[in-house]
Amino acid sequence: QVQLVESGGGSVQAGGSLRLSCAASGYTVSSYSMAWFRQAPGKEREGVAVINSLGSLTYANSVKGRFTISRDYAKNTLYLEMNSLKPEDTAMYYCAANPASLRLVLGSREYTYWGQGTQVTVSS
Repeated sequence: QVQLVESGGGSVQAGGSLRLSCAASGYTVSSYSMAWFRQAPGKEREGVAVINSLGSLTYANSVKGRFTISRDYAKNTLYLEMNSLKPEDTAMYYCAANPASLRLVLGSREYTYWGQGTQVTVSS
């Protein structure tokens, strides 16, 4: 059974940093395409970053140069390093997995498995 558990969210001031983690079980993070999404109150879920099984990456324009997606094979964990945080980054952040391992898409419909989310709040 595939399970994804996020952690690392919290409250920071603008300009600060956070690292989100997504611990995976039931499969290996290297075998699926994996992504981070976020959803702010009253807004649609937005794709933030994706990494496929070959290690290719895609980022939303809004986070390019500030966020970095990565994975640790030994820990079977996906990460999102977030720097230079802005108030508009405030949202619930979710990790997701797509068994189509080579896909590099930020559309949420592509993803089969989802975590429960971790809240990120950035104050000005």
